[in-house]
Amino acid sequence: MTQRIRIASRASVMATAQVTQLMKEITRRRPDVTPEFVPITTTGDRWTGPLADVGGKGAFTSAVTQAVLDGRADLALHCSKDMPGDEPEPDGTVCLYPPRDNAHDVLVHRGGKRLDDLPAGTRVGTSAPRRIAQLTASHPHLKLIPVRGNADTRLELARAGDIVDAVVLARAGLRRIGRDTEATDILTTQQMMPALGAGQLAMQALESDQITLTILNPLTDTAATQAAVAERTLLRALAGHCHAPIAGHATINAAGEIRLAARVYTPDGSVVLDSDLSGHVPEDVGTAVAEDLIRHGATQVLAASRRI
Repeated sequence: MTQRIRIASRASVMATAQVTQLMKEITRRRPDVTPEFVPITTTGDRWTGPLADVGGKGAFTSAVTQAVLDGRADLALHCSKDMPGDEPEPDGTVCLYPPRDNAHDVLVHRGGKRLDDLPAGTRVGTSAPRRIAQLTASHPHLKLIPVRGNADTRLELARAGDIVDAVVLARAGLRRIGRDTEATDILTTQQMMPALGAGQLAMQALESDQITLTILNPLTDTAATQAAVAERTLLRALAGHCHAPIAGHATINAAGEIRLAARVYTPDGSVVLDSDLSGHVPEDVGTAVAEDLIRHGATQVLAASRRI
């Protein structure tokens, strides 16, 4: 008998590409399972203003998760970086993590330039507080323009050149929609520390749904899971909200040691708090990095960003 599995996700071009890839993986490993896409149009997709006005990052994920809670879908597929850090996942749900994609940001410039070659006054589009803080500090001669929308929409803005000359996007997102060759500069973590959860997808299901979990378990990756848990623990400990310029990236070495580097910025990037710690238990590493940042003033820095 064929088993059906319903996958809820956003209806954007990128989300659709992510679901399509997951469906292929499920079918490849479990020919007896028939995956179905349940597209959800979220508040974040409809809203063009600041995310804080519609509930922050949860505007992209809460409606998708609700489809699982309501029984309209068996799992929700999220970009981990879009999941709110200042509130826990709903009781009774669990997240599983497939192998992580590239976590770097990229620049897409209509004239093919790299970030460090951009002349004064170049209009760079981004609305992410993390990117704004870092670019304001490192490249104060650039003019940062707030832009939102799906990756393909922002790419077209850069191509047209009417509002911006360039945009900063996630490399993983461009790869998923088949447009990664349009990147003109792959930014190092020194140039642009990634978002927590960058390049990572999260498969969210009910803890009680053993049928779905059995299908998903072979798709999960141990290193990606450890990194995701460390990063999510840090974000929760800092109560990271949509205004918060928080960046970080966890990596796992050959010996299984988890290293988490993270930074907290003031909105203009004039103050940077950083921590870089290692360990073998992801929750402990995430908590230790958060406590280290808090000791150095992260609570006050993030409170200031919340008021903006």
